[in-house]
Amino acid sequence: MKDERNVSLPNKAERHKLFGSVEPGPRSKPTKKHEMPDLQNTKQDFLFDIDHVGITNVKHPVIVNSHVTPHVQTTIGTFYMTSSVNKTHKGTNMSRFTELLNQYYENGELEVSLAFLKEFTAELSHRLEQEETTITVEFPWFFERRGPDSDKPGMNHADAKVTVHYHQTSGYHYTVSLKGTITTLCPCSKEISEYSAHNQRGNVSMEAELTGDFDETTTDWKLALLEAAESNASARIHPVLKRPDEKMVTEQAYENPRFVEDMVRLVAADLYEMPFIQKFTVTCQNEESIHLHDAIATITYDKSWHM
Repeated sequence: MKDERNVSLPNKAERHKLFGSVEPGPRSKPTKKHEMPDLQNTKQDFLFDIDHVGITNVKHPVIVNSHVTPHVQTTIGTFYMTSSVNKTHKGTNMSRFTELLNQYYENGELEVSLAFLKEFTAELSHRLEQEETTITVEFPWFFERRGPDSDKPGMNHADAKVTVHYHQTSGYHYTVSLKGTITTLCPCSKEISEYSAHNQRGNVSMEAELTGDFDETTTDWKLALLEAAESNASARIHPVLKRPDEKMVTEQAYENPRFVEDMVRLVAADLYEMPFIQKFTVTCQNEESIHLHDAIATITYDKSWHM
């Protein structure tokens, strides 16, 4: 074998040249901002208005308030931020999105609340000089769950999302989403089997349009949607289960069998009864334990259709 223990290396600058680095070229273009051309602010007829342009997949620490333990939590938000651009403008100023986000963060005001998102979208609309702005933030929401018999605590989480759309004339539009995990037990399996019944982990996804008078200080939409999913399931998911807990959860699931069709109808009934929800979509997808496929069902309902 070739002995490579002693290697004669050129210095770092020479190594960079070896792998393609070159000397800087002549510098002829302006270095000061006010002297630089601003292509995005070019104004002429660019054929079409743009509905949404901006940035997405922006991860940032955020504060989430909750009506259950932990009441205040720091988590990671994934942001989608856009504005409209009318056809007389070439584009938008991308840096202003993150610049404003960081400004709120430095002021300790970056929390996932409708109040913050309303203020943010309105200010962004003003700074960009555009009629419409939209901000969406997705985040894991954590909540304490205790064993039904032992009362042993643990931490569960659900995937939450909130969107605020702002228009300078028509105002605000709110949409919230939550994806929670449940247990479902197959009614058919229970009916035909001599003993036992197969169960599976179900994922309930709910998206709801909130009414304009929704008050987040009195109602936690995250908790409301979570309860709609969990209270209609065969059983709830727990992070900590001692043997007496496991017995209770298993028996509860057996006593409350649910198809995916049952789940979406029952959750839809709860969402229908919530006065602060105008329109909703609920989907249940079961990770089947005796099939390779998943089972899925969806309901969409708009209360305004029936007014």
